[in-house]
Amino acid sequence: MKHSEFILKLILPFIFLSLKISAQERYKEEITDSVRVETFTYAFKDGKSLDLDVYFPAFDNQNQRPLIFYVHGGGFSGGSRNESGIQEYCKKLARHGYVVSSISYRLTRQGKESAFGCDCRAVDKLNTFNMAVEDLQDATFFMIKNREKMGIDPQKIILSGSSAGAETVLNAAYQPPYCYGLDSGPVSYAGVISMAGAIPDTSRIFIESAIPSLLFHGTCDNLVPYASASHHYCNENQPGYLMLHGSYSIADKLKKLGTPYWLYTYCNAAHEIAGKPMSDNFSEIIDFCYSFIVNKGIEQKTSIIKAENKSCEYQTFNFCDE
Repeated sequence: MKHSEFILKLILPFIFLSLKISAQERYKEEITDSVRVETFTYAFKDGKSLDLDVYFPAFDNQNQRPLIFYVHGGGFSGGSRNESGIQEYCKKLARHGYVVSSISYRLTRQGKESAFGCDCRAVDKLNTFNMAVEDLQDATFFMIKNREKMGIDPQKIILSGSSAGAETVLNAAYQPPYCYGLDSGPVSYAGVISMAGAIPDTSRIFIESAIPSLLFHGTCDNLVPYASASHHYCNENQPGYLMLHGSYSIADKLKKLGTPYWLYTYCNAAHEIAGKPMSDNFSEIIDFCYSFIVNKGIEQKTSIIKAENKSCEYQTFNFCDE
């Protein structure tokens, strides 16, 4: 009798947890209170290992789950994949049933006197973008290669990132499908979540490369333009003059292509909003992943958040003055 009671006490928590998971709507609501985290090395470059943390919903036996990457910000010179706010963001996503991976990547501007501003040559900025994208692609390949262990669906990989990380994920996102030798065929990223990011060329967005996009941005961003302007608003005679196209311009291109998108505009806000959506707009992120990616929604929508009435040093937009 005592042995039976012991076995019952041992398995009851798992039974109740399974019932809870089945009762909740996966990817829309939290299905578990517990998250398991593992760290892996996905590449060795320049004498250093590049690691990623993978967050799994605990006690979940699904094997075809969407994967969400997160790429941190920091001007390509700082930041870390496991800062406390990032850990909380990844855990919250994992509690909804997603597998989540926060990656380290090469910080090519670290220790450089010109940093990533107007004294950093435009060609060096482009090379910085390209190297970060390469690292993200290598992390993607690592996760796809280990898809059975990770329990992920290679056809449902979502990118997310803030500031420099947003520039990285946007530059990686809009590319034609890449062949990983899978029976399911070539792989495109399923969606992208950008928090104050931009790309140097909107011509890379076309029918075969456009994907559903959630774009957070402040109209007064002083570093990464909300629409189309030079990076850091550098002057044409400065080494770092590089035209970039931010969320407004990307959304305009997606609109013309008929691709689903959600442009989330903060009126009169600057670059400080880059990290805010992970906490302040988490429900919108969940809604995007669930509606646009999991359920393949086709909506094109715009949300405009009115901020305090302050002057903007950069281009203004009528919808912020209404």
